[in-house]
Amino acid sequence: MQINGAQMVIEALIAEGVDTVFGYPGGAIMNVYDEIYKQDNFKHILTRHEQAAVHAAEGYSKASGKVGVAMITSGPGFTNAVTGLADAYMDSIPLVVISGQVPMSLIGTDAFQEIDAVGISRSCTKHNYLVTDAKDLSRVLKEAFFIARTGRPGPVHVDIPKDVTAQMGEFDYSIEVDLETYKPNTVGNPRQIRKAMEAIASSKRPLFYLGGGIINSNAAYEVRELVKTTGIPAVETFMARGTLSHDDELLISMLGMHGSYAANMAMSETDMVIALGARFDDRVTGKLSEFAKNATVIHVDIDPASISKLVNADFPIVGDIKNVVTEMLSLASQIDSEKYESWRETINNFDELHPLTFHEDSERLKPQWVIKRVGELLGDSANISTDVGQHQMWAAQFYPFSRPRQFISSGGLGTMGFGFPAAMGVKAASPQKTSINITGDGSILMNIQELMTAVEQKLPVINIILNNNYLGMVRQWQSLFYGKRHSQTDLSVQPDFTMLSQSFGGLGYRVTTKEEFDAALKDAVEKNIVALIEVMVERHENVMPMVPSGGSLFNMMLLEKKKEKK
Repeated sequence: MQINGAQMVIEALIAEGVDTVFGYPGGAIMNVYDEIYKQDNFKHILTRHEQAAVHAAEGYSKASGKVGVAMITSGPGFTNAVTGLADAYMDSIPLVVISGQVPMSLIGTDAFQEIDAVGISRSCTKHNYLVTDAKDLSRVLKEAFFIARTGRPGPVHVDIPKDVTAQMGEFDYSIEVDLETYKPNTVGNPRQIRKAMEAIASSKRPLFYLGGGIINSNAAYEVRELVKTTGIPAVETFMARGTLSHDDELLISMLGMHGSYAANMAMSETDMVIALGARFDDRVTGKLSEFAKNATVIHVDIDPASISKLVNADFPIVGDIKNVVTEMLSLASQIDSEKYESWRETINNFDELHPLTFHEDSERLKPQWVIKRVGELLGDSANISTDVGQHQMWAAQFYPFSRPRQFISSGGLGTMGFGFPAAMGVKAASPQKTSINITGDGSILMNIQELMTAVEQKLPVINIILNNNYLGMVRQWQSLFYGKRHSQTDLSVQPDFTMLSQSFGGLGYRVTTKEEFDAALKDAVEKNIVALIEVMVERHENVMPMVPSGGSLFNMMLLEKKKEKK
């Protein structure tokens, strides 16, 4: 079939089953957008910024498990999108981002809106392409989707010069992808798995360390079965929230810098770490030399480069989490769950000593209460996205997650401005669920223009702004480690968020009491259009527990116990 390059892009998206594309047009990609105008096989959502387009594609991918797709133009269009690419790369999110480029004859001439897109994206993508001939487009696009979704997922960037989108060529999408240097190993070594299970059976204080790879692999069901069958307690990383249900008796909580006391102490006392799809990130381990220093380590991951990268694995297993855990389940009968009863009691004692809680002793609402209340009112019916900062950690700590892909946030890169566009993508992927973005008064302004997208595209995201008039997390560090010198973190000068949302055609609320919050959330859910709920919260509340940067997990800063009144 002889068609032009722009038509090839559209035909490839249709062949891949893409139903939603996020993007922003411009000169270099105009030929592709002309073809979008003529088709009705997928929905294109026009964001109001290229960064937001990629974040929305991330949210769509995280919520659906599919490859997210974004389309942007050259020059500033591409550079605006780089943050989204880097964010997806850090969190292993499968994306295909297609950018326009100046015509081949102008590359290298400093032409209008020319930038070395493939050079810039090389360090923050799983793979990238500059397509110089339309005859290569079929192969490149099919490879791009294959690479994005297989192995350790990640973003793939395809840069297409404008004249290539106009060239005629043969479109053949039936070709098989065969990349000689890229053949991910998905099946774990059976002998190594058997040895690991024998080691677990002989351990006294084993601990499952659950990472985001479980979510990417759609392996939560198998992991739940393995945890239940073995009776071994489990901690989750930030990226793994929802792997186990919040009411699972074997789930301790999240571990790491803002993990619970019980989770961090369990990791410090364990003699057997069973790491599934986790990468031993610095926010999880703290001081590496003290991390689980008396434990044998089993590390299962699809990415061989992640194994023993930071913590030496005694039992390295390369493979897809779903496949490996299924094999582990077949051998789990050799493990006596009753032998871990005293270990489980020890962990329960840790939790009773310093439970994950907060003090409601303020005239203003406590941010933790707001998040818990959203969980009480909406629970499983909501998907929770967040921006980055204190509100993000409180959401991870206090929301009652019950399923995988319920929690969508920026982990590795920590991108302020991620939450709102991501929540739009989440809503596009899961229209039957309420899409909540928990954000702060700093983060929400980073991509506030997406109010227009949400109104136009009928994406009723409810943004809950925990407003403490600060860049809260930076203020917390300044308070604890910089002598309370709050340099450039006071955000007392702010817009009227209620009027701002209304000016775009959305809903706006400002609440100061529990009753007002309940009424606002109920009204926003019922009216089902984009909303900003500004909640005036305690200004100087800190996220606790906290492990100081570079500190050991067992040396936590804890919430001071409330003094009893005499």
